Amino acid sequence: MPPLTKAAADPAAPVTKTGPDGPPGDGRRPRRPLGRHNLYGWLFSTPFLVLFAVFMAFPIVATLLMSFTDFGARHVTRPLEAEFVGLENYTKLFEDDRFLTALFNTAYFVVVGVPLTILLGLLVAILLNNGIDRARTFFRVGFYAPVVTAIVAVAVVWRFVLDPSDGLIAGLAAELGMTAPDFLGSETWAMPSLIAMAVWRNLGTVMVLFIAGLQAVPADVREAARLDGAGAWQEMRRITVPLLRPTMLYATVITTIGYLNVFEEPFVMTQGGPSDATLTVSLDMYREGFNFFHMGYASAMAYVLFVVIMGITVLQLRLLKDNTR
Repeated sequence: MPPLTKAAADPAAPVTKTGPDGPPGDGRRPRRPLGRHNLYGWLFSTPFLVLFAVFMAFPIVATLLMSFTDFGARHVTRPLEAEFVGLENYTKLFEDDRFLTALFNTAYFVVVGVPLTILLGLLVAILLNNGIDRARTFFRVGFYAPVVTAIVAVAVVWRFVLDPSDGLIAGLAAELGMTAPDFLGSETWAMPSLIAMAVWRNLGTVMVLFIAGLQAVPADVREAARLDGAGAWQEMRRITVPLLRPTMLYATVITTIGYLNVFEEPFVMTQGGPSDATLTVSLDMYREGFNFFHMGYASAMAYVLFVVIMGITVLQLRLLKDNTR
């Protein structure tokens, strides 16, 4: 009688394979070398990496280096001749009354514009999601249309609306026996006019985000609240808004970043006037860099704005982090 094998003597013992499916003494298949797969991955990623390095990484690093130099128009063809000035550009910024005015105007634009955009976007989203049954798609497209409309077309419409002599508001005021102010030519009304234009233009983006968030709220949670006697306001305050906090955080962050970088509205509508009443950091940066060719100084502005954006974004994430888990 032949001797029993280990597997026959102990049925619980692991069975090992030999041959092409596994090495002797190991039941696992041998791992294939990943070098070829990694190579294919890098090859497919190469076009993106090249474009990112040329058009993103290199300009970012170059701008950082330029912010510590007196780089100007004469250094475009001879960049290595730019003189290193250290932190001089940064110290000049906070002694520059024009930059401080631009910083204040940008803060004003953000502090007023962001809450208005978020609140109106939430209100419109609730109405389109729950309150309007007919022509819902028509209204959604109508509110979103300004987002994809060119700034030049938007400027033409708003100039007609705000024109102090023949504009829409001026005509309505004349019917009431009143005189409309010169919205874009007044230091008092110019910035509020641009904020109204920006809110109208960006309302559609926030609306779409909130509609997606509202549709993700479980219907059974709302039904349970109604069965417990919750009214529409209680349901909104205690159910809908808390469940919308992640969406609200995202909408607030991207809206704040966009408004801190505001450029198109004052550039097209007022050119920063009157008397720098609508001058923003991005517009001032553009003027210093491309009108006066103080590129080192403009680069310092860019990085100050970058630090401000990063600080405000981190603050927003920390304030709402516990509520979004």
